[in-house]
Amino acid sequence: MKTLSAIKALENYKLQCTFDDGTQKVADISVYLNAPAFVPLKQQNVFKNVSNQNYFVEWKDCDVDLSADTLWHIGVEVE
Repeated sequence: MKTLSAIKALENYKLQCTFDDGTQKVADISVYLNAPAFVPLKQQNVFKNVSNQNYFVEWKDCDVDLSADTLWHIGVEVE
């Protein structure tokens, strides 16, 4: 199970993820935005209010979360 040491919201619904092993990836979550639970994240001010909970990230304003494992799998490694 992956854990996150840092998370940062970027433009275009991307998250810069730093994992416990030092790996950095950028995860594009725009593919999720049409799912009913994720619609509130279309508002940039809501999207940018992401919180790192180590095993997952969450957006408390709208009760949405994504696991660190999901972000690992959809992320593209930063060189």
